[in-house]
Amino acid sequence: MKRSYLGEFEEIVLLTVAVLGSGAYGVAITDELEQQTGRSVSISAVHAALHRLEEKGMLSSRMGDATAERGGRRKRLFTVTVLGSRALHDIRAVREQLWNSILPNTLPAISI
Repeated sequence: MKRSYLGEFEEIVLLTVAVLGSGAYGVAITDELEQQTGRSVSISAVHAALHRLEEKGMLSSRMGDATAERGGRRKRLFTVTVLGSRALHDIRAVREQLWNSILPNTLPAISI
């Protein structure tokens, strides 16, 4: 099977969908991304990433119920698929392996 690679933004969007669980839709994902990263994120960039991730099979979506606060419009709700979960676990394993491979005193000290 061909492996799909994720860019940083796609990875963060995929993680955010996992964080939000059943409440993952465009605006909520955008708001959570901005809160977690401290960066301004456009809703169109989020929608483009969601579309790419769905095309790659890492997300699935369904239409939620109509809500009064949206004028009767329905939300497209996103869920991480098994493939998306595998990709996130693989990325985490590689990052942890790299962090664990850094020798002591290799990185300059920083104050947090």
